[in-house]
Amino acid sequence: MKNILKTSALAFLFLASLSCENDDQTIATAKGGPELLTPLDGSSYVLTPDNAQNEATTLVWNHADYDVQTEVNYEVQTALSGTDFTTIVSAGTTTSRFMVLTVEQLNTVALDLGINPFQATDVDVRIKSSLGSNTSLEAYSNTIKITITPYTTDLPKLAVPGNHQGWDPPTAPLLASSGFGETDFEGYIWLDGEFKFVERNDAGVFEWGNTDYGDDGSFSGVLAEQNESNAIATAGYYRVKANTTALTYSTTLTNWAVTGSGTPNGWPDNGVVDHNMTYNQTTKKWEIILALSGGNEIKFRANDDWALNYGDTGADGLLNESGDNIAVPASGTYLIELDLSNPRAYTYTLTPQ
Repeated sequence: MKNILKTSALAFLFLASLSCENDDQTIATAKGGPELLTPLDGSSYVLTPDNAQNEATTLVWNHADYDVQTEVNYEVQTALSGTDFTTIVSAGTTTSRFMVLTVEQLNTVALDLGINPFQATDVDVRIKSSLGSNTSLEAYSNTIKITITPYTTDLPKLAVPGNHQGWDPPTAPLLASSGFGETDFEGYIWLDGEFKFVERNDAGVFEWGNTDYGDDGSFSGVLAEQNESNAIATAGYYRVKANTTALTYSTTLTNWAVTGSGTPNGWPDNGVVDHNMTYNQTTKKWEIILALSGGNEIKFRANDDWALNYGDTGADGLLNESGDNIAVPASGTYLIELDLSNPRAYTYTLTPQ
């Protein structure tokens, strides 16, 4: 009987202890959201790629109130103004009460929101707070409005589908303009018969049904959008230009060669011939294996003429039309490759053999 009483007493004390522990627990509740202090409502940002890594802005906010001393998660949320955050783009998360955004980071947020480059657009910004993954403890700050003018470093493109690739706009070679908003497209393409020019649609896709251009029927370099004919070129590698504002286009057949004091034949001014390169249809590069002499120079030129030639101004591996001569690093045999397949981003390589 004594054992039963002792066991009952211990059980009672254990249950009482648990009850006391539960009474001491604090239930976290979200009493108030954070308060966004900076930037000021109405701030404006015109972003440029020249200072992409510089600070664009720093967001600062007060603590959210959860009735407990614990680490709080914060997310900077953005949305197009007037949309009530229907579509949210996150600028990042942190457990601090501030976030530094670089020009590049803020530009990415703006483009992800669907803002057109170089167009000033209003954006709503707020802070969301939470504890862990418990969505019932979310709270939100006040909303401020800022104006962002983003940029893009992508050049506008124009597709050139045709016989040379199966009339498939999404996989067609591209021309690029000289800058955003410009319509002076250029690039190098292997053509073989009929072709056309196709613009992107609103979703950024090249496909039939978008604005497309052909020849006006005179085959004199005039583009037409309505009642057009397919342009035509005999098989070969062409420098292709098209201006969709002036409605003009041109195709210049090119065959490429290496020349210069670093080559066995020297500069062509002495009456010698260039070292002709061969076009590789698989790699889309012009190539030649050639012995070069160190301390001398080379250049690339088309059609045995200086009217179209490329050098490397700045020695950065990027080709510039009529640019500086290219220094030969050391004497030896090289695989020389000329890559004109990326419009307005032409490159070359010298690979020792």
